[in-house]
Amino acid sequence: MTSKLDGCTPWPEEFVDRYWAAGHWRGTTLDNLLRGWALQYGPRTALVRGDTRITYANLNRRVDRMAAGFRLLGLRPRQRVVVQLPNVPEFVITVFALMRAGAVPVLCPVSHRTAEVSHLVRGAQAVGYVGPSTYQGFDHRAMAADIAAGGPFLRRVFTLEAPGASSPYGGLTTDPSGCHYFPLSSVDAPPQSALAQSADQVAFFLPSGGPTTAPNLIPRTHNDYAYQARAAAELVSLAEDDVYLAALPAEANFTFGCPGIVGTLSAGGTVVLVENPEPADCFPVIGRERVTITSVVPAVAELWLDVRGTLQADLSTLRLLQIGGTPLPRSTAERIGPVLGCRLQQVFGMTEGVLTLTRSADPDEDVLTTQGRPLSPDDEIRMVDADGNDVPEGDPGEVLALGPYTPRGYYRAPDQTHALSLPTVSFAPAFSRGAPRTAIWW
Repeated sequence: MTSKLDGCTPWPEEFVDRYWAAGHWRGTTLDNLLRGWALQYGPRTALVRGDTRITYANLNRRVDRMAAGFRLLGLRPRQRVVVQLPNVPEFVITVFALMRAGAVPVLCPVSHRTAEVSHLVRGAQAVGYVGPSTYQGFDHRAMAADIAAGGPFLRRVFTLEAPGASSPYGGLTTDPSGCHYFPLSSVDAPPQSALAQSADQVAFFLPSGGPTTAPNLIPRTHNDYAYQARAAAELVSLAEDDVYLAALPAEANFTFGCPGIVGTLSAGGTVVLVENPEPADCFPVIGRERVTITSVVPAVAELWLDVRGTLQADLSTLRLLQIGGTPLPRSTAERIGPVLGCRLQQVFGMTEGVLTLTRSADPDEDVLTTQGRPLSPDDEIRMVDADGNDVPEGDPGEVLALGPYTPRGYYRAPDQTHALSLPTVSFAPAFSRGAPRTAIWW
């Protein structure tokens, strides 16, 4: 079995061998992939936010220096760090820098508050926290201080200051609980020699759950996530001239790697970050940056459609709109092409598991009414009833799945792992006719 952090469920060797033999897993860590992208696409623009533009070469340099800074400040390989940042370049830089330093980022929605964040800190035994000093009226720094005072794990807090603001810390301060506070901008040091890391190790954690449930931690390895992002990028034909708009929260699996941020960078494209999916914020950016692909949820898509006639903007470069999260009404799906002038791709995916997508060559009926077919030829899926029996073709049921990018369990939560089931989903007929029906869920 592949080696992971204690508390992670590994893939059995027979599946490991299969995924390596198929070329899905290639043994390169995500931060090393960034090094290769920097060499290949160096002067091209990697990240954009407002007037800030960062090339691939500069992105890699900043990741190198921040990784060295984290190591200088005492972060050690395999230690966990909660990252709670909005859609800003520092989010991408921090996540890759932590991975390059050997630490394991725990990606956390910026909307989470003390209950959810402290749960993640305890569950991951996180020694570090990266977040804004304050954001949209909420004091993240004070929240982190409360969490540090209430438990034994959190001992380093790195805060991102708003543009034009200065950190009250200067360089360093320590509170009575022994937690050290640093401005994120101060995490900088000359690059050190690269750490030897294995791609079968956990690259980062994603939180599960919705607003009413305590999140569990989902471990994603370098091998499995690199494959997911690369395969999704190939499926939508991402190329160097593509521009991806990250309008949904960057830490979400949909935005980060379906193909999202990681997939776009793997193709040499440009990632444009915005903090609000409202059309008044996104439409001008789509026109100015010549955005070609983005991903939203149905409620956002409906809002874009409703204001398109009154909000003037050049959307002519937009070629693909991915929609996922909840089922898309057919009436909404039918409006995408005529109103927004782009092709629709429906996507189904959970942070825990399998990803399905419609294809550009699919019949219109499938694109309008289904959420496509599995991303990987080695995805294995069953549709079952409440008793675990296969349902007849065309009937609704729960989805059981495994595959080369589907983790085998939550981190340190075996009871929740075995209780998990996926919601009902509508697959394309081509999938339901040819789906493997021998898979089991974990």
